[in-house]
Formats: sequence, C-alpha cells, structure tokens
Amino acid sequence: MKRVLIGAVAASALLLAGVAQANADLAKNSGCLNCHAVETKLVGPALKEIAAKYAGQADASAYLADKILKGSNGVWGPIPMPPNAAVSPENAKVLADFILTLK
Repeated sequence: MKRVLIGAVAASALLLAGVAQANADLAKNSGCLNCHAVETKLVGPALKEIAAKYAGQADASAYLADKILKGSNGVWGPIPMPPNAAVSPENAKVLADFILTLK
C-alpha cells in the first residue's frame, strides 16, 4: 500500500510539472513572453508581480483573462497592453490561472 501511495504522489507531481510546463509553453506561444518575463519587468510587469498583486482576489482569474483578451491601459504604468485577439477565451483562462500560480 505504501508503494502505491508513493507512486501516486510521484505521478501527481510529474503531471503537475507537465501542466505547468504546458502553460509556460502556452504563454510563450501566445506572445506573452515578448513583453513579460516570469521574474523581471520587461515592457510589462513580471508575471510574478501580477500574481502577487491579484493573490487572494476571488475574481482574479476572470479579471486577468479579460485583460489578456481585451488589453489594458494605465494599470501598470503608461505603456498599454494591446488586446490579444489570437488567444481564445479558454486559453486566456488557462494563462490567467497559470500566472496566478506563480510565487
């Protein structure tokens, strides 16, 4: 039983790591990383800064998904974020959830 439990935990960890990598790949393929980096500010804020700003807010995922789709202006400074018309609403939600997991 102990081996089964250890195996299940290990498999879960690998699955979660794979999902995180897939979401990072989605961020790269969607163009997010052209202006954002995970750790440092580029044109836009670091993804970790975004996660910290919205941590604990009940509507953060929906709010960020909307900003990903429609863009924003003035939230992080004078440089606007353009809308991402090539990102589907489903992928915007995945990206928002991914950003919120970053610590």
